[in-house]
Parts: sequence; structure tokens; C-alpha cells
Amino acid sequence: MNSEEFRKRGTEMVEYICKYLDTLEDRRVTPSVEPGYLRHLLPTEAPKNPECWEKIMADVEDKIMPGVTHWQHPRFHAYFPSGNSFPSILGDMLSDGIGCIGFSWAASPACTELETIVLDWLGKAIGLPDHFLALKEGSTGGGVIQTSASECILVTMLAARAQALKRLKSQHPFVEEGHLLSKLMAYCSKEAHSCVEKAAMICFVKLRILEPDENASLRGHVLAEAMEEDELQGLVPFYVSTTLGTTGSCAFDNLPEIGKEIQKFPCVWLHVDGAYAGNAFICPELKPLLKGIEYADSFNTNSNKWLLTNFDCSTLWVRDRIRLTSALVVDPLYLKHGYSETAIDYRHWGVPLSRRFRSLKLWFVLRSYGISGLQSYIRHHIELAKRFEQHVLKDKRFEICNEVKLGLVCFRLKGSDKLNEKLLSAINESGKIHMVPANVNDKYIIRFCAVAQNAINEDIDYAWDVIVDFANELLEKEQHDELTEILNKKKMDTLAQKRSFFVRMVSDPKIYNPAINKAGTPKKSLDVVPAVLAHGRNPIIRTQTSIEQNSWISWPLAFLFNSNNDEGAPKTNVSLRFRHLDTNVGPSSSRRNSGAGSSSSPENETGIVNIPKSPKKSPLMQRKGISTNSNNN
Repeated sequence: MNSEEFRKRGTEMVEYICKYLDTLEDRRVTPSVEPGYLRHLLPTEAPKNPECWEKIMADVEDKIMPGVTHWQHPRFHAYFPSGNSFPSILGDMLSDGIGCIGFSWAASPACTELETIVLDWLGKAIGLPDHFLALKEGSTGGGVIQTSASECILVTMLAARAQALKRLKSQHPFVEEGHLLSKLMAYCSKEAHSCVEKAAMICFVKLRILEPDENASLRGHVLAEAMEEDELQGLVPFYVSTTLGTTGSCAFDNLPEIGKEIQKFPCVWLHVDGAYAGNAFICPELKPLLKGIEYADSFNTNSNKWLLTNFDCSTLWVRDRIRLTSALVVDPLYLKHGYSETAIDYRHWGVPLSRRFRSLKLWFVLRSYGISGLQSYIRHHIELAKRFEQHVLKDKRFEICNEVKLGLVCFRLKGSDKLNEKLLSAINESGKIHMVPANVNDKYIIRFCAVAQNAINEDIDYAWDVIVDFANELLEKEQHDELTEILNKKKMDTLAQKRSFFVRMVSDPKIYNPAINKAGTPKKSLDVVPAVLAHGRNPIIRTQTSIEQNSWISWPLAFLFNSNNDEGAPKTNVSLRFRHLDTNVGPSSSRRNSGAGSSSSPENETGIVNIPKSPKKSPLMQRKGISTNSNNN
């Protein structure tokens, strides 16, 4: 591609980017693809021969865009903003066009010096103390652009570790450095970003994670108690990472308290992470949130979050640049130059040697918008967050879970964590809006952040309507499921009660027939008396009148026979039927015909009831050798 074609394709690319951003609302916020989708769409090997530009751009739309999560989408409310603006894009284009690697002043003087100047501009706008500014007379500090807040925390922890080891080595010259390293202890809040833990892993130091208060804020006395306790255990506190605007709920550690407590430990490095909220301090009304920064040894904020600057552009300031660079200096002969003693070489300020000309895009943004324009942008996002907060407060089914100071609102349905997980999952799966959860004070919450550069009130209202619709559907389903569960439980309890009553009824007839109490319960006997006898041609059953003791007949049957033969007891014409014998048994006082060809069964003098035979032989009677006749009963 020569310059002529680049001019043509560059114009087309600018048009494509503008169209993409202008029509972003028509796209789904998050992709509906599964892992590995792209490898099935692209060849397994790079093309051997050049391909035309039109085909490449067609694949961008057909294959790449379906797998893109659109962070600039007006319905994207997850994480924090991903800075973006046309001046920043143009600054990055120019940086890429220049293509310099600014690891030292000599490698590209403008790359180094513009970074120093722009960082002083931004530091003053934020309200940092003079000792953080490189060009302030008498200052030993300064600022640098890193790739991310994670790198800012890593390099400051490396610097603090090097300082602590140097001090310990001077106190214990004969102790192995590895043993001294095992004594170092860093501290942060439970709400601090996970990059603090990752930095401690890389630095091979211990990290103690402290519990914040009910507002997710780390307090000074909690830190002091932990550090004093560790010192008694022979450990050496050397680094504390605090947060202004936590990722989970945009909470603020109590920096004034912490700073005062750390004064008791003069060798401890205090770092302040303001990755998101730090940008807002350019607004005068928000500067009180920065109170206590005078105690800090370093401070970082991400311009690529809330200052309309593209990633990567994380800004870091230190009180003493010598303490930072002494931990990272590697100075081979081929990197030295004639101005090494008087100029800044940013290769000593971070982990990588190679550095892009990133200050260009931040310079373009600061000049294009001015501090007043950036202030208006931040205030607008805060107003949008307040609007969403009012929506939540009006619905009694929801609750706010953080103090809304900036652009983040944390909320949840009143109920279980599982209920809120279902709500967020359903919303995100729909692709209508996108949010992410967090765990604050051991509670599952949903984060809603104003993200899009040109977001308006209607975007906030739309998001709330979507949330309410899904909440209504979910709560209705939950109520239905709860009602079904209650009915099922009631049904099971009723069935269990019936089963229990049946068992008790069979074992104790008093439950269902109080007359048994009056008639008396048959007495149990250890004597075994045959219940069924062969008497002549007919089988006979002994009743309670002929068997004074209880027989194998169940108590209800024994009671019926007993009540029909006791003098003065009410007589009944109840006919008893034994299913396994297919036989009817009548009481002694009853004389009735059971059908044609049948005869009565009078009670004889021995109290034995004659039972006419069934026309069919019972298997039980066959086994016992009892004969029957063919008469029906």
C-alpha cells in the first residue's frame, strides 16, 4: 500500500469509524457467540498471496464485528467508561504514523518532553501537591504514562520493596536477602482492585487484606492495628495501597486517617489508586474527595477511563522519582547518551523498555476540550447516575447499595443473592443492555455505570424500563414457583397426615369409633386358638363370644362381633366380607338370605358361625384343604 492508496483507504476507514459510532445503537450490545466461533470462520493458515482491501473490510463486518462487545454503545453500563473521542483517535493515528520508540530522551526528545509537560498539566488540574510535578522548582517528583493502573501499582510496589530491602540490608548485613524478603508485608482493603494481589505475587511479598467498614472504606485504625500486630510478629510493613473510588462500589478509603497513621511508620510507601475517580478531581466541587493526598508517595488515575482518551493511557505521579527509578534502572552502554544526567529517560520509570508516543493523544484531548469541557462531560455523567438512582429509589422492590458520588450506581432487588443473579443473567442474555455484578460487604450487587460519551437521559430511562420489565417477569415467576411449592408442601403434609391416621386407625380403633371405649377393648391372650375351623362341610369362624381372648381377627372386626353378642349392646345387620375368601359373614342375630340357593347361617350353641361356601375355591383354602360348595352367598 503506497501513500496514494493509503490516502484513499484512510478516508474510507475514517468514514467506516464514523458510521460505526453513529449507528452503534442499532447493534446488539454484547455478541451472541460462543468460544471458538472465529476459528471456524477464518483459514487455519495465513494467506500466501496478498488479498484485496475490499475483501479484508468485508470480513471485518461479517466475521469480526459479530464477536465485538461494544463498549461505546449507549446501552453498555458495565465496568467503568472506556475513554474515546475523535481527537484521541487522531492523536493515536499521528503517534502510529510517527512510529517512534521513546525509551529515552535521545530516542525522541519530543516524545519524552511532551509527556512530562502534559503530566504536569493534568496533575495541576487534578489538584496534586507541588512535589508531584516534575517542572515545579525544587520538586523531585514527576509523572509518567503507564499502560494501566495494574502497572502503576506494580512499579510502585517494586520501588517500595527495593527501598525496604536496602534499609534492612544495612541493618542486617549478614542476613540473606531472600530471608529479608520473606519478612516484607504489604496491605490493602478487601475492596481494592485485584491487581494489588497480582503485584504482590510478582514481587514475592506477603499481602494482608483488611476488612473495610460498612461503607466499604478502609479506616486508619484498622490499618494501624494490623501493622503493629505484624511488627510484633517480626514482619516488616513496607507498602500500603489505598483506593479512591473502588471498582466494586466506587467507595473511598479514609485517606486522611490512613495518612496520619502511616506517619508512625516512616519507611512505609503509601500509594493511592484513583483509576476511575481520580479523573473527576478536575472538578472543583469534587476535590474534597482527594483530601489526604499530601500523605501519599504516589498517585495514579486512568485518563483512558473518564477523560475521553483511548486506551492505553494510565497516568502515575510519584513524590520522589529517584526512589522509583533506583528500583528499575538497567543502563547498558547502547542505551546511554550525552544528556543522561540532565534529561528524563522514561525507560527507568516502568517495566517495558519500548514506549509509544502516548502523550500525543492526551495532549490532543486536553487542548480540544479544555479543562472546562472535560468538567462538563464528567458532571453530565454524574447527573445521569443520579437520574438512575432516583428511578431505583422510587421502586420499593429495589435498594441502593452505595453512596452515589460519581457515575456508578450499585443496586439490587430486595431478596436473595440468587434472585439478583437470575435478574442480571436474564438482562444480559437479552442483549438489550449490559451490566456486571460485584460483591460488596458479602452481598451480591448489580453495577450500573454511565459509560457512553454521548449518553442522554433517554438512555438511562430505557435501561431502567428494561430492568423493571425483567424484574416484573422474574418476581411473577418466583411468586408462582413459591405458591406451587407451598401447595405441594401442603399436599405432601396432608398425604402424610392421612397415612399417619390410617396407620393409627388400624392399630387403635378408638380413634375413629368412640363406642369402643364403652364396649371395651378385647383382651390380648397368649393362647393360640384357631380362628377358622372345619365343621362339617362348611368353614367356620370363631367370634368374640366363643373366644374370650383376642384372636388374629383385627380389632375392628373383633369389636363388631363382640358388640353384636353382648347383652344390651345395640344390634347391627352389618355383613362382613373377607376378600381373600370371597365369603360373607353375618352376625349371629341376623338371618338373611344372600341369594337364590343359599341358606341361613344360624349361630349354634357353641357360638360358632357357619359360613356357606363360595362357588369358587380360594387359593388359601385350597392350600389348607378346606372344601367349599357351589352355592353363592
